[in-house]
Amino acid sequence: MTAAKSKSPKAQTEDEKYMLRLYVAGQTPKSMTAFANLKKICEEHMKGRYQIEVVDLLVNPALAKDDQILALPTLVRRLPEPIKKIIGDLSNTERVLVGLDIRPVD
Repeated sequence: MTAAKSKSPKAQTEDEKYMLRLYVAGQTPKSMTAFANLKKICEEHMKGRYQIEVVDLLVNPALAKDDQILALPTLVRRLPEPIKKIIGDLSNTERVLVGLDIRPVD
């Protein structure tokens, strides 16, 4: 019989997957900037550990109710739990990382 190996906190962080949903209203300059900033942050800090879903509320406004969206663009971190939200164009990388409790891999 072998003992089960437990992961170190760092290993858990490195294995953690992020499911992100970006709510926008059409392809406005602010929406496009938010997506570009999010993609850059994800590639720099969570490469290979994230999935981005873009929800255009002009196409399907009913989806705003699920995550209680009040302003756009809004980024929702659906996984790992708990759910976190940040509103705006995501131009302040540090604010996004702290706001969504995203721990970059060293």
